[in-house]
Amino acid sequence: MARYLRVFIALGVVAFGGGPALIPAAHAADDPPADVTATVTADAKAVGAAVKRDAKVVADAAKEAAQQVAVAAKGVAKEVAAAAKQSAKKAKAAVKPDKTGDKPTGNQDDKPAPRK
Repeated sequence: MARYLRVFIALGVVAFGGGPALIPAAHAADDPPADVTATVTADAKAVGAAVKRDAKVVADAAKEAAQQVAVAAKGVAKEVAAAAKQSAKKAKAAVKPDKTGDKPTGNQDDKPAPRK
């Protein structure tokens, strides 16, 4: 498309009396600068370095967050274990009869008769 645009500009300039002096200017406007490759390469390297740096920052933050989560989970696990241990002691105390020597008071008639 740009190639045809240059041709139309050149024909229009020549047809309307602009002369051949403007034709090279129209052609030169479409040509990229000579150092564009070096500029693009430098920009690509800068972007690559920035992406690499940002990825490292994200990875470090994720690692730190994972360590904080692990510490918090460890604390919660200890609390849960302590609560479970305390509950187990309470359940054991509720099931186990008192060793004070007192006989349980209850209706003795509820016991089945001994076998013969």
